[in-house]
Amino acid sequence: MNDGPKSATAARIYDYLLGGTHNFPADRDAVHALVQAAPLVPAIARANRAFLRRAVRFLADAGVRQFLDVGSGIPTAGNVHEVAAAVPDARVVYVDIDPVAVAESLEILDGNQRATALRGDLQDPEPILDHPDVRRLISFDEPVGLLIVSVLHFVPDDTRAQDAVGLFRKALAPGSYLALSHGVAELDDLPPGDAEAAMDVFKARTATPLGTRSPDDIKRFFGDFEFVEPGLVRTPLWRPAPDDPTDFADNLRGCNVVAGVARKP
Repeated sequence: MNDGPKSATAARIYDYLLGGTHNFPADRDAVHALVQAAPLVPAIARANRAFLRRAVRFLADAGVRQFLDVGSGIPTAGNVHEVAAAVPDARVVYVDIDPVAVAESLEILDGNQRATALRGDLQDPEPILDHPDVRRLISFDEPVGLLIVSVLHFVPDDTRAQDAVGLFRKALAPGSYLALSHGVAELDDLPPGDAEAAMDVFKARTATPLGTRSPDDIKRFFGDFEFVEPGLVRTPLWRPAPDDPTDFADNLRGCNVVAGVARKP
């Protein structure tokens, strides 16, 4: 495999940031460049993963038994199928655009009849929604937990991003939930230059440039879904739990990802 400057991917970079092993030298080199440019990146990744865990627990407690994770990356430790396993009949479908991430996911999930992974593009929802594996595990006549966590900031076109999420929302039954996190512009209080430097690393080393949006633009992704408390907040503030990482326990400065969960009425 070519490990040149364009061979790193967001999925495998995230895997390495979280301590995973499903990554290549190009991904590790990109992370080292990221950390040099923006030292808080690993802490931001840990806070985002902790939000995902808490959101899945919340959805399971709310009665959701099927989860569609779009832009899932690689299901390393603490991912959706492990958290959802607390309810015996939970089903999970992971979707990612990176074929290596999908192959690694399928290897991890080998033998698991209630979880699978497939290749798909968030910007093209219909092939995902109609995929046989999605239809096998998920009934859109019943509530679904749609997870779009830390991926939309890799879709720079606002119209395409909003339209795609709108199609996913439309496919969901009443009582479904959308859990979403996104890099935010107006709350960006990373040390001067860090955010721009991190974006430059993604632009130089991956095919998925990184960007941010305003809180109002991020709220639009939820459409007419009704936010559960506490609404759209920085990731460590969304229903914190005792097992959360402590990186931002005393100071939220630099935590420039916001998250929320909302219910379809």
